[in-house]
Amino acid sequence: MTDDDDLSALRDSCDRHLAGHGPVRAADLLATIPPDTEVDVYGAGGVVAALEAEVARLLGKPAAVFLPSGIMAQQAALRVHADRTARRTVLFHPTCHLALHEDGALERVQGLHGRTVGDPNRLITLADLQAVAEPPAALLLELPQRELGGLLPEWDDVLEQIAWARSRGATVHCDGARLWEASAGYGRSPAELAAPFDTVYVSFYKGIGALAGCCLAGEEDVIAEVREWRKRLGGTLYGLWPAAASALSLLPKRLARMPEYLAHARAIAAALRDVDGVRVLPDPPQVPMMHVLLDAPADQVQAAVRRIAETRGIWTFRGIATTQDPGAQRVELSIGDATLGFSPDEVADLFRELVTG
Repeated sequence: MTDDDDLSALRDSCDRHLAGHGPVRAADLLATIPPDTEVDVYGAGGVVAALEAEVARLLGKPAAVFLPSGIMAQQAALRVHADRTARRTVLFHPTCHLALHEDGALERVQGLHGRTVGDPNRLITLADLQAVAEPPAALLLELPQRELGGLLPEWDDVLEQIAWARSRGATVHCDGARLWEASAGYGRSPAELAAPFDTVYVSFYKGIGALAGCCLAGEEDVIAEVREWRKRLGGTLYGLWPAAASALSLLPKRLARMPEYLAHARAIAAALRDVDGVRVLPDPPQVPMMHVLLDAPADQVQAAVRRIAETRGIWTFRGIATTQDPGAQRVELSIGDATLGFSPDEVADLFRELVTG
């Protein structure tokens, strides 16, 4: 048995999970698919069409299309924008998903040029954009900025940056993988957040907790082109209905709870302020997620994760990120149904144990 297999078995043996909606188990996910689900054929009709209509309504856009992955959705959207503007450069933050997690797909698959803007440790500013002389095809803004702990720019700043892009003849795309969470953080509806953008991508497996899949929303002619790119990229599967049905059944339930998740995130952050060696970024959290810095060596934190799981049946974190300081580690805490089962003081006790060993 490998170390990964051992940790997976230990995680599965726990009866309480700190992050998100808890463990991802096949039986639980299958239970989110209603037995009377109407299937699609190659993405047409059935529950896929129903989900697309619901997302278009929630985001206030004329049309939406379901795709099996966010990488595919954003590649397709940006390719359409680039072709329509006859430009190839896309501007985005240095820590956005396209820059960090897609193996250069934008360049190697679509022939586009990603250009990072601004400091990786802070949000994009208007001044960062104004320093760009090259006419861009599109500006991509991520709401919230996941790699910065879920930071949200001031809404007026978002509108100023969008206006700048429009003045340069560029389109504007929203990486809204966590737009549902951002809606709670801004106190604005998803449609209000989506309104100024040409296209918006939203995910269903993160904060919503459904099977894999996403939607891209925008004008009808743009979405029609994205459907063609979905086929070219291999995403128009014979049946997309399982993932679409899971998303459609969970979306209203989890979207309605986002304000509750945010309130719990802020209560947890308040409790963590009293724990030595623990720091929350940002504090207070701006969406139902946060990054937490732990002043402890990695092996000590990992040993504590294992001990807490073995002795108390609580799974805390598997993904522990290193930092520039070997004595400080970073974890990401997303708040969901499982997290609501822990009081803020109980969470503080768990983090205290993670840093003290």
